[in-house]
Amino acid sequence: MPEPTFQHPDFAPDLTQFERAPPGPPASPPPGARSSGEIEPWRLAFTGDGGVYFGVWIVNVLLTIVTLGLFTPWARRRTIKYFYGHTLVADSPLEFTAGIRGMVFGFLLLAAFYIALNVASNTGQHIVYFAIVSGGAVLAPFLWGSAMRFRLGHTRWRGLRLRITAGWGEVYRASWPVFALAAVWLVAGFALARMAPEAPTAGASSVQGPATLSAPVLAAAPARENEAAAAEADPAMDADDEDDGSPAPAKAPPFPRPTWPMAALALAAVLLSLLCLIRLEFNYKRLLVTRAAVGGQTGRWKPVFGDFVRIWGASIGFFVVTLLGIGVAIAALIAVAALVSGGLAALGAQRGSATFVVIAIVAVFVLIMAMFFAASPALAYREARMFQLMWNSIGVSDVARFKTDLRAASFVWLRIRNILLNLLTAGFYRPFARVAEYKMKTESVTLHVKGGLDRLVGTLEAQQKDGFGDAVADALGIDVIG
Repeated sequence: MPEPTFQHPDFAPDLTQFERAPPGPPASPPPGARSSGEIEPWRLAFTGDGGVYFGVWIVNVLLTIVTLGLFTPWARRRTIKYFYGHTLVADSPLEFTAGIRGMVFGFLLLAAFYIALNVASNTGQHIVYFAIVSGGAVLAPFLWGSAMRFRLGHTRWRGLRLRITAGWGEVYRASWPVFALAAVWLVAGFALARMAPEAPTAGASSVQGPATLSAPVLAAAPARENEAAAAEADPAMDADDEDDGSPAPAKAPPFPRPTWPMAALALAAVLLSLLCLIRLEFNYKRLLVTRAAVGGQTGRWKPVFGDFVRIWGASIGFFVVTLLGIGVAIAALIAVAALVSGGLAALGAQRGSATFVVIAIVAVFVLIMAMFFAASPALAYREARMFQLMWNSIGVSDVARFKTDLRAASFVWLRIRNILLNLLTAGFYRPFARVAEYKMKTESVTLHVKGGLDRLVGTLEAQQKDGFGDAVADALGIDVIG
């Protein structure tokens, strides 16, 4: 379940002329109203505590286990309300006003889809399985749009209501990478099937033509037919009696032998799939920002697709470097084990080889565990870089903008420390880790308001319209954010 974050519209102007400010208004604000061009900085703050959230978290875990997962919507609602209520934007907390009905419906919908998919897969109903997957792909954009409408529509700040104004046509147009991804693998699968070499027919190497059959073989044919008939009549016949020394027919391999063109095609499909996923993330974030609104003000967006590609590329490079570092460390450990084993053997120790085996087993175990956690620093790096890109490039029309001073290296080290502490505490450090990461990200953001906060709030309140259309939009929204 992703931690709730304050979703705000985008802004593009350069903020290098603004200095960072501590939480709250400037230390000595000038008397009187602020001029329309004056910028007022407000540092976001998070007042939550890991110990307090631990109480919320442990109750959620226990009740979810006792109810076999049915408490999940209530657990998520309690978590969101805790983080929202302790997130201060311009010294005012966020509010989450959603009821539980939409969250329960979204949870039951996802649970039903998951159960139906597993039943169809385990019972071999391939047509039903394909229909469920296809239907899920078609409905995925609707579910995403409905979830965003639900989450933003129930977020409040100083009584101001966030909303998303994108229509379903816009949502589906932004979702074209989903269908492109399906097309890529459909074409790749068909091409791989055509490129695969034909497997030899079973027994082809042992079958001889009639002209090559010798007279003794032809004479023995009736006897073989009689033996086969006797075997059918007596199923208890011993297998050794049936073995006449004839070579067993060759079996076709379960998978075709891969070739270099096939490997190149598969690699191209993987790269295209990755580009589709990056484009989907870019489209959804841009749509969420540009079509989100507070009052009558909509968001502004600055990033381009190339920014997302560079962040993903750097994250993949970070992951590869991490794996190489782990591999070098394991190789050095094995080398030391070999030297120790050789030294013990030279000294006449009888357990030198046993020592090497033990150290090698430990090294392999460490390698497996290290590879399991190798992706965590890369994911943390990507998360920090994406956070920087978004919050340095978004704003609310031309009246507010955001800037963050989050450092990727600091966030990566925090994630690594949290992973180690989670391992040492058997997972009980998780709520403290979550609070620490959320606090670092939140308190790195500063809101810059043009013309003063009071003027901005007054303008947004005057522009806010809560009519019948908004009520219908809220009713159509469901929470499927896991």
